[in-house]
Amino acid sequence: MRNMGIKALISVISIIGAAHVAHADDVIKIGVNQPLTGVVAAAGTFVTEGAKIAAAEINEKGGVLGKKLELVIEDNKSNPTEASNVTEKLIVRDKVPAIMGAWSSTYTLASMPKLMEYGIPMLVETASSSKITKQGNPYVFRISPTSAMEAASFADRVKPMDITKVDFLVVNNDWGLGAAQAYSEMLKEQGVEIGEIHIMDAAAQDMTSQLSAIKYAKKQPSHVFLTSGTEQITLVAKQAEALGLKVPFVTTGGIMPQQLIDQAGNAANNTYHVMFFVPWFPDATLNPEAARSFVKQWDKMGLDPAGAPEGARGYDGIQTLAAAIEMAGEADPKKIQEALWKTELDGLTGHVKFKKDGPEGKESAQSVPMTYLVKIEDGKIINTD
Repeated sequence: MRNMGIKALISVISIIGAAHVAHADDVIKIGVNQPLTGVVAAAGTFVTEGAKIAAAEINEKGGVLGKKLELVIEDNKSNPTEASNVTEKLIVRDKVPAIMGAWSSTYTLASMPKLMEYGIPMLVETASSSKITKQGNPYVFRISPTSAMEAASFADRVKPMDITKVDFLVVNNDWGLGAAQAYSEMLKEQGVEIGEIHIMDAAAQDMTSQLSAIKYAKKQPSHVFLTSGTEQITLVAKQAEALGLKVPFVTTGGIMPQQLIDQAGNAANNTYHVMFFVPWFPDATLNPEAARSFVKQWDKMGLDPAGAPEGARGYDGIQTLAAAIEMAGEADPKKIQEALWKTELDGLTGHVKFKKDGPEGKESAQSVPMTYLVKIEDGKIINTD
């Protein structure tokens, strides 16, 4: 096992994820609930690839509790109903003792009742809605920041960027609306004027109406804050360029800037992006050695470099769950839940350590990751911090 290359191990993990044929006595399973098709398929696929890299590294070092780690990967199809169904399928059919998922806040919230019903912990790697850790679900362990945490970390950047008035253009779901609320509150405290909050459906492809309203407003904003997936933000950037809208965009939630450059070209210039992992600047991360190793493996696998920021989420999620299972001493959901509270590690996205959040006695768990701000200039990603 230890002499097998990471790439070969990942191939094995992929096959197992599709076939679900491993013997329970020989492996420890972790469920992976991600959008592999649908409107945010690219992001979910990259998260899953990062998870596979983590599992392969763990297995190359001897696995978890001396057993091989198996990822049971399911597609939630970028749909909340499917996300809930996938959660139940992983628990009931595949007998997983823990899950990582489900990318979007909306998909994650839809999955959460099943965690309560069956008593299974879930590591939340991406979703940012504050609702997730406020609903009294003690099986939720989140390593991604809430929108409020993200906004608070941005506060010191407001005055240096000369942000005076902000309009929002956000996806019409828990993530987008929550981000608009959190950033609005922070910006008001910084003395920034808040203009209009424009919304767009997750599947919308024409945002010229909203962008025209921003361009021709009586008082144009100094900046527009965007919250959506990279695919939709790419369309926004192109359509803004076509309209001649030159107001700088600030994206929230950690999109994929390189994909924006690749797909939007010059329209990506003069945009800012809040990030949680910066593969282009490994020395700026909490764990530079791990960051360089991850990027090297990502490249070795022939994966799109643009997806590495998303991949880091999946990598940290699986590393965290594996560490908790090792601490628990067995793949028992209750013991894993208890062990997660004691788990600490330096991940790609920051130091993982959980604190309580939510109603007393039924708290969810929240970690505090790193945040960065990058800018695209002349088709290149620049670290502004």
